[in-house]
Amino acid sequence: MQVVEVELDPSEVVIAEAGAMNWMDDGIEYEAKMGDGSEPEKGLFDKLLNAGKRAISGETIFLTHFTNRGVGKKRVAFAAPYPGKIIPLDLSKIGGRITCQKDAFLCAAMGTKVDIAFNKKLGAGFFGGEGFILQTLTGDGMAFIHAGGTIVKKELNGETLKVDTGCIVGFTSGIDYDIQQAGNLKSMVFGGEGLFLATLKGHGTVYLQSLPFSRMANRIIKHAPRAAGTSKGEGSVLGGLGNIFENL
Repeated sequence: MQVVEVELDPSEVVIAEAGAMNWMDDGIEYEAKMGDGSEPEKGLFDKLLNAGKRAISGETIFLTHFTNRGVGKKRVAFAAPYPGKIIPLDLSKIGGRITCQKDAFLCAAMGTKVDIAFNKKLGAGFFGGEGFILQTLTGDGMAFIHAGGTIVKKELNGETLKVDTGCIVGFTSGIDYDIQQAGNLKSMVFGGEGLFLATLKGHGTVYLQSLPFSRMANRIIKHAPRAAGTSKGEGSVLGGLGNIFENL
C-alpha cells in the first residue's frame, strides 16, 4: 500500500476523499464539506447539485478539507482503500484537466475542482460499465489519483487504443472516449473479455491499470468459501471431504 504525505504551509489546505487520511501532525484541523472549495461563492443549491452528482456516482457527498492551523510546516498522509499505485499529477503541466475513473481521486491541492462527467455518447452510456461515470479534476496544482496493479502511461499521437473499460485510470484533454463492440458474436459470448471495449483516440496521455478493483473483488468472491464450513485448501482434491472429518 503506497502512501502520499503532503506538506502544508501555515493556513494551506489540501482536499481528500473521505476516509483517505492515515495520519497527520498536531496542528492540522480537518472538516467535511459539501464541495471542493474551488468556488466558495457557490450557493446552497449548487452545493446540493454537486453532492447529488457524487451520490449518483457512488461516492460520498462530502470531501474532507485539511488545514494547517499550526506554526511551521505540517504533514498529513493519505492512502487509498485497496492495494495499488498512487500517481502524482501536476495539472498545470497536463493542460489543467484530467478525466479519470470515478473512484480514482485521492487528494489534491485546494483550488482543484472535482466534478462528475457523464459521458454524452449513448454507446458509452449504455455499455460503458465502469467507464460510464467519469470524474474530472481541473486546476493548476498537484493532484493524486490511485489505481490497482501495474500502472502504464501511454502517449497517443492520433492513434487509437482499445481498452477494457475497467482498466482505464485517466486521460488528458485531447483524448476522445467511446465504446465499441468487441469483435463478433462468438468472441463476445465466449471470449471472456466483455461485450464492449473502450476506445481512446486523439492526442494526449492515457493512464492504464492492470488490476481494476472490481476485477480483483470478483476473483476474491469467486474463490471465497460459499458458506461457513465449506472451505477447502487451494488445489485440494478432497474438497469438502476434510470438513467431514473435522465434524467427527
